[in-house]
Amino acid sequence: MEKDNREQWGSRFGFIMSTIGAAVGLGNLWRFPFMAYQNGGGAFLVPYFVALLTAGLPLMILEFGFGSKMRGANTLAFAKLGKRWEWLGWWPVMIPLIVVTFYSVIIAWGINYFVFSFTGAWGNDPNAFFGVEFLKISRGPWNFEGIRWNIAIAVALVWFFNYYITQKGISAGIEKACKIITPTLAILMVIMTVRGITLPGAAEGLNWFLKPDFSKIANGRVWISAYAQVFFSTTLAVGVMTAYSSYLPPKSDIVNNACITVFSNASFDFLSGLCVFSILGYAAYASNLPMDKVVAAGPGIAFVAFPNAINLMPGGAVVRSILGAMFFFCLIIAGISSSISMVESFASAALDKYKIPREKMIRKICLSGFLASMLFSTCSGIHLLDIVDHFVSNYGIALIGLVEAIVLGYVYKTERMRVEVNEYSDIKVGLWWDALIKYVTPILLSYMTIDNIITEFKAPYGGHPASALIVFGWLIAIGIFIIGVYLSRRPWPDENILKINNEIENMACKS
Repeated sequence: MEKDNREQWGSRFGFIMSTIGAAVGLGNLWRFPFMAYQNGGGAFLVPYFVALLTAGLPLMILEFGFGSKMRGANTLAFAKLGKRWEWLGWWPVMIPLIVVTFYSVIIAWGINYFVFSFTGAWGNDPNAFFGVEFLKISRGPWNFEGIRWNIAIAVALVWFFNYYITQKGISAGIEKACKIITPTLAILMVIMTVRGITLPGAAEGLNWFLKPDFSKIANGRVWISAYAQVFFSTTLAVGVMTAYSSYLPPKSDIVNNACITVFSNASFDFLSGLCVFSILGYAAYASNLPMDKVVAAGPGIAFVAFPNAINLMPGGAVVRSILGAMFFFCLIIAGISSSISMVESFASAALDKYKIPREKMIRKICLSGFLASMLFSTCSGIHLLDIVDHFVSNYGIALIGLVEAIVLGYVYKTERMRVEVNEYSDIKVGLWWDALIKYVTPILLSYMTIDNIITEFKAPYGGHPASALIVFGWLIAIGIFIIGVYLSRRPWPDENILKINNEIENMACKS
């Protein structure tokens, strides 16, 4: 075996802060609270924790173990498994490359609102301000109507951060940034949650969030929602965790690291729910409106419902400004820690194959990403964002997770990987882990994928025109797969790197 000169994390703490930072993102702050509210309140925690234990944790152990053993990001890891599997290395890393183009725009909204929080620029009607004045939402996805320059400038700032941090590498860039970002995010969220639960009416908001409606968990759709939340929120099946774990020192505690990452992300989900619903409960109390009138789905929670709640806060303009700035600063740093992991996912995969200086590769990715983000900075940006996000998430991540579990479960074989991940781990996984990877997870993800396809063909998604769904939805979802296959056919400049684990290729060919 040739000497391993691969860069490594400077410390275990830095690695953990980075994986948590990658997992915790904008979706935690608005997706989980609304999902729980919509799917049985406190009762939703039952399928959520079942999903966490049967899918989130096993797959995290799988990706940590695979990346660490192969000493390579997604592309190199699957190429070492066998050249015929390299396409499965490229396909997943195409997804964060697409996602980060619109994810950066949402972070840019947060930057704008961070500034707005000091002046209360959203006024007395945050809903009208967000859609009409700030985004100037056009009639549909084909009505671009120009770039919103205040958003575009903030997008440029986001991409500068993406470039500046990732071009410095793992230990000097991503690790240093996340050792600051992740603890800061946790502290600020605790402060806001404590403030939220001490407000009048907070109990009513928390009641809507936590009061269990066990009749709803008999509905299969609620369980699908729980698995979808866990799967997407933990940043699995997009090459991020495989890339990050490939930089671990050889004798690392894989299982414990995975447990810390998964349960920290789940804790942030729950903390976000407490924070958001306690403050929305106060908003309902102060405005004398029922809770269902102050709760909004998706980004509406952050950019409509929350500003409305801030308007009603006691303590005067200064207190309102501080709370608003704190919330949107959390959005920004949570977004940045995730966006740099998306850039790194593709960059690591490409750098493993091609002899290109890191700074040059990152510069090309970030410049291209910035230009693509301009499409989402137009007046039709929110329509395009909705379509691309829907198709990439529903027909990319779940399907890739399914294929990944099958290939690693049956080709690499869980029996082999279980021995490897247990070798230096304090907590050992048993045969139950094999069963979850080889049977439970594939069945669940197959059901999710089939259900998504059936739902898709019942009616056009979101009422968008079919032409937009084809161009910005199906073509992108299918296109990233085709591009991944094409890149896998390109020769490796140095084929010797694939021979490091020759026994693995032989084992794969016999299976």
